[in-house]
Amino acid sequence: MAVTAQHPPLPLVLAGPLLRAVTPNSVSFWLATSTPVQLQLSLSPNGEASRHYNNTQMQQYCQSIRCAGKLFLQLIHIPLQQTLPTGCWIGYDLRLAATDGSIEPAWQGWQQWAPDLVYPGSDSPGFVIQPKLTRLLHGSCRKPHYDTDDGLLAADLYLQQHAPEQWPALLLLSGDQIYADDVAAPMLRAIHQLITRLDFTDESLPCSAVSQSAKLHTDSPYYYRRDTLLPKTDGSKAVLTQVFKGAKKPVFTSDNARNHLISLAEMLGMYLLVWSPAGWQANATELTAELEATLSAEQQQTYSKHQHIIGQFAAGLGKVRRLLAHLPSAMIFDDHDVTDDWNLTAKWEQTAYGHDFSRRIIGNALISYLLCQGWGNTPKRFDSALLHQTELAFGNSGSAQHQQLITDLLCFNQWHYQWPTEPPLLVLDTRTRRWRSEVAMDNPSGLLDWEAITELQQDLIGHDAVVLVSPAPVFGVKLIEGIQKLFTFFGKPLLVDAENWMAHRGTAYALMNLFRHPKTPKHFVILSGDVHYSFVYEVNLRGRQRGPDIWQITSSGLKNQFPARLLDVLDRLNRWLYSPRSPLNWFTKRRRMKIVPHKPDNAKAGERLLNQSGIGLVELNSDGSPKRVIQLTAKGEAITFNISEDEARWE
Repeated sequence: MAVTAQHPPLPLVLAGPLLRAVTPNSVSFWLATSTPVQLQLSLSPNGEASRHYNNTQMQQYCQSIRCAGKLFLQLIHIPLQQTLPTGCWIGYDLRLAATDGSIEPAWQGWQQWAPDLVYPGSDSPGFVIQPKLTRLLHGSCRKPHYDTDDGLLAADLYLQQHAPEQWPALLLLSGDQIYADDVAAPMLRAIHQLITRLDFTDESLPCSAVSQSAKLHTDSPYYYRRDTLLPKTDGSKAVLTQVFKGAKKPVFTSDNARNHLISLAEMLGMYLLVWSPAGWQANATELTAELEATLSAEQQQTYSKHQHIIGQFAAGLGKVRRLLAHLPSAMIFDDHDVTDDWNLTAKWEQTAYGHDFSRRIIGNALISYLLCQGWGNTPKRFDSALLHQTELAFGNSGSAQHQQLITDLLCFNQWHYQWPTEPPLLVLDTRTRRWRSEVAMDNPSGLLDWEAITELQQDLIGHDAVVLVSPAPVFGVKLIEGIQKLFTFFGKPLLVDAENWMAHRGTAYALMNLFRHPKTPKHFVILSGDVHYSFVYEVNLRGRQRGPDIWQITSSGLKNQFPARLLDVLDRLNRWLYSPRSPLNWFTKRRRMKIVPHKPDNAKAGERLLNQSGIGLVELNSDGSPKRVIQLTAKGEAITFNISEDEARWE
């Protein structure tokens, strides 16, 4: 596995362009470059004259952050004085030139820095602003080393097979865009190969056996041993050493690879490598002889297995880049974007934030989320002062400025957002605005606190329909939630990730009251992920007046699956134990609501849960209710959920 090839020069564009929020009145792009750049942009709507923005104009619309000597993140947000048309193709040409002091800049278009960026038959990248949300793609949980194809490739194939006017309006990524807490060693090796070339400043790591990030990136990477670096204070032992059948559950859970990302450079490096092929090189995952000698025979075998999977993952990234350049994407974090069990209980928070090292890891993940995801969701929400503070932190990694930025982001409560689509899109932050248990610190926290639910209720008023993005399903599988409740009763919620909406009584009641509010929308479509299987539930609330029509549509994962045999058993038991005729169902009613689980069309023996990697496609009627729900699988299938009356139960 020894490395022999020389590093090629870095490409101008390391990732992107990612098309972010787009409306008739504004367009947004995100991209990463290896040098400071000048920009030019042309927008060419079909049947209209092109609109050109020169470098001087683009300077007022582009914010740039220097993250390393050779890494610059750019967010372009252009408020348009003349609105763009809807329902038609709008081509764009984004041209870049390195800012090197040349009198005549050497301008490069996509033909130079991403020659595979366009779809067959097109002469430029482009997009369509859909007048209504009639089609949506949504997915979550994209683990590079899971042994399936990438669900984003299924999305790219869908765009290739359909005329742009028939494309979905949005791509919704509802969590776990990266797995910061579960990284295969070959992926971590590729990250280290890249960030060494990007010239990050050396980050001092507090309270760690490895005190400097440069050492962690090179001669002491701790492949398969990063769990040994985790905090071991007395206050954390209660969480670190919870044991069930001999399995330890640490604060930072890395069940498969035991390679948690730590430094700020590692976090950003992973984003660059999961969204674009540009940062990869031929020997990206190859080990030096010295590092290979540190692995046991079993670890070397695991490394080789994951190396093959990561190679296949990287081979598809050109199509992933193409997809993200054409479809507006809305994003929100879930736990693995930061770490498993993130803020699951008040006790977890006390333990994790009470130690400088674990606090730094969480903070680094939040800084990376801000720059790579949150920034493009709501560009106006992040002012120049915060962005300048972020750039200072990168220039002085591990300094007091770095620490202060982490403190500010841990207090930040505006990660949720709303886009002015029709029906409106509301994206929930179910990770940082938790309703902590009043009973015991180690009981699960509610996914939204009272203030957040009250704000959500105000956002819903005046709308007949809404698309609500909740990373975790609001209405989940009753048996699985029952198992989580049982483990919580015995004080072990972290062992089963007890992070469902009904796990906290206050949140559950407040949420049900929100749905029953007389001014609530008539149609809710709730899009979720997280659970690593897909399902469709129709929920009707019973009361004096008929409640809204609620649809829980879950698609997970993009590149992850639930253990097949276990899910089959749980699905079957759930149907038996909680059927409409089951006494157990009557004795365990959670709320007065009618649950209608809808079958996938390939279901056998009454199955309700679909366990295939892929991406969800939802088609909506004019009133905002679902028309069709399809899972586009990584294997190339299109599995439709049968939206018709099915077996129902009152809960």
